[in-house]
Amino acid sequence: MSKICQITGKKAQVGNNVSHSKHRTKRTFDVNLFKKKFYYVEEACWISLKISAAGLRTINRLGLDAALKQAVAKGYVDWKDIKVIGE
Repeated sequence: MSKICQITGKKAQVGNNVSHSKHRTKRTFDVNLFKKKFYYVEEACWISLKISAAGLRTINRLGLDAALKQAVAKGYVDWKDIKVIGE
């Protein structure tokens, strides 16, 4: 799976490295992405998500179920892509 947040849909952006002489070379700005386990109360199971720091704040603000439903509605993640741990 690529470097995309499953909650916010954030992915790497492309930009330029600019040296002191203003010589520009391509580079990528990667997302602050990490794997995190959550207990999904509605299904009574543990799930593993690849989320960014902004995605973690979204889950803290909305709750896991609402954040997942919002991500599925926007097309950032599919229910089959969410990894269930322990099954």
